[in-house]
Amino acid sequence: MTSHRLRAPALLALLPAALLLNMPGASAATVLPPVVVSGANPLSACTLGAAPGAINYLNAEVEPWVAVNPADPANIIGAWQQDRWSDGGAHGLVAGYSKDGGVTWHETPQPFSACAPGGPSRYDRASDPWVSIGPDGTAYSVSISFQGVGYDNAVLASTSRDGGATWSGPKALIQDLGSPQFFNDKESVTADPAIPGTAYAVWDRLVSPNGNPRSVAHATAYTGPTLYSKTTDFGATWSAPKVIVPTANKQQTIGNQIVVGPGGTLYNFFDFITGTGKNGLGSLHGTNVAYSRSTDGGTTWTAPQIIASLNTAGVTDPNTGAAIRTGDIIPEAAVDPVSGQLYVVWQDSRFNGGHYDEVALSTSTDGGSSWSAPTRVNTPKGVPAFNPGVSVAGGTVAVSYDDFRDLTVGNVSTLPTDHWVTMSPLGAPVFGNETRVAGPFDLMTAPNAGGFFLGDYSGLAALGSSFASLSIRANDGDLSNRTDAVFTVIAP
Repeated sequence: MTSHRLRAPALLALLPAALLLNMPGASAATVLPPVVVSGANPLSACTLGAAPGAINYLNAEVEPWVAVNPADPANIIGAWQQDRWSDGGAHGLVAGYSKDGGVTWHETPQPFSACAPGGPSRYDRASDPWVSIGPDGTAYSVSISFQGVGYDNAVLASTSRDGGATWSGPKALIQDLGSPQFFNDKESVTADPAIPGTAYAVWDRLVSPNGNPRSVAHATAYTGPTLYSKTTDFGATWSAPKVIVPTANKQQTIGNQIVVGPGGTLYNFFDFITGTGKNGLGSLHGTNVAYSRSTDGGTTWTAPQIIASLNTAGVTDPNTGAAIRTGDIIPEAAVDPVSGQLYVVWQDSRFNGGHYDEVALSTSTDGGSSWSAPTRVNTPKGVPAFNPGVSVAGGTVAVSYDDFRDLTVGNVSTLPTDHWVTMSPLGAPVFGNETRVAGPFDLMTAPNAGGFFLGDYSGLAALGSSFASLSIRANDGDLSNRTDAVFTVIAP
């Protein structure tokens, strides 16, 4: 475990993040200077996980998530991929945690790969970090764990009862061993906000001869249902995985994520891919933002309801055409814990004739029975915006995203990128109060994993009436430390 403190002397003149919890609203958002959360690499000695042709980006952190402890809002926990591989996953997942509202941070490896203390020897890579904290302070974290060479893969879960400092030995929610037919992907976990000890995990399970990225076989048949597992004993045991969104041939889900309404209703949001064609990045057909609902704690679920089509065009460097890997097929969702109003955001090209992705939002005030027409959230127009996140705090909904507004025509040597948060009062969204959280930084310095890569998502969570943000910043031109996870607090 390593620890470190903020290096910005100006922070000493600012309020700690915990004291921003009840800051009254103002015409402009208040933002603390970003804190570098990822310090010394706790997995730097690991040499596992290599595969033919794969590049490991040592010291590169990507794809962060963040959660705030409802029992102690000064306790904040994040997680990210550590040492990203070019062809999938990382050496492992690392948790960063603070117990003073974000002023001081520590980090510790999570036991999800053989690179980490207490991790399973079978799996030498891990991916898709996620963390959620229950009302009693128990933190739940999950991973996709798999082999650099080989077919074995699993969804693993671990818990922390001390604010993120230590994590329990991993529990396998599912394991598929020795076969290229199955691959479990894009898992998430959600702690029930009202029931201590209860949490819900969801993921998609690709089933086909070519469902596992390690397979050399190719076939036109595949499916990818949503699987679900639940714990009611603080993560000591998890229910046997069951299908909650069945899929037919050449259908799949991805990006499953549960939010819990104020009455205990579970809403699982996902991308419902319903078309034909090869299942692969850039070849997906019939992508849709969808959800299903459970009113009995996950025992039964409604059939999927389509909210809107997901019209991603993908993201490229506007000047060079170089690929950018983003969460282009991953919707993100949030719920107002008081009114139950639902929000979902995603990447969409519908606002510009299909030329480039921007951030779309739809909302429901009747428990998902009806949804507003998608509206564009990002500003300004004319540049790609991607990797949206959404959260609700007090009377405000916030949306985060990255964009290329600082890229000038003709610049082919760097790719200036910024991370933003924009806000709206609850109800009919009218976004403004846009705030730069990080950047501009050169995205060309980030790992290249099917394109320059910060992650398929970033972290945004309610912190009282403010927002906690955990995002990735590229360190311009530093090839020995390409990226870092950075934290800040934004007060409306």
